[in-house]
Amino acid sequence: MSERETIQSRKEERNSREPGATEEFAAIASDDVQALTDKHLLQPVSIRLEKSLIEDFKLIASMYGIGYQPLMRQILKRFADSEKKQILREAASKMKLMRKEALTEAASKMKSMGKEAAKNLRQLAAKQRKVA
Repeated sequence: MSERETIQSRKEERNSREPGATEEFAAIASDDVQALTDKHLLQPVSIRLEKSLIEDFKLIASMYGIGYQPLMRQILKRFADSEKKQILREAASKMKLMRKEALTEAASKMKSMGKEAAKNLRQLAAKQRKVA
């Protein structure tokens, strides 16, 4: 088997997850890895991404001197945090607008109630003048 065929064969083997799926290749995680996992409650996930995107992450990660998976984790965390903040800002803005509208409506009702009260007082005063 040529070197190229061997490389291709191993690549196919890796992509099939065959080596990692058997007990022969399984190993207990080191205490450091286990502690990190427990500390951050990391959960393994499987996601399909374009090869070019993964290559981009690997390139960027190498420039920062970290692995591409930790980089992806950081990017996903930043995105999620940013989205949550945006959602909260929008909700706060809606609440502020609703509060302003409610206050405007209440002020309008109070003003109209004031006019109604003034009208009632004038009518009452007129009735009292007629009686007197």
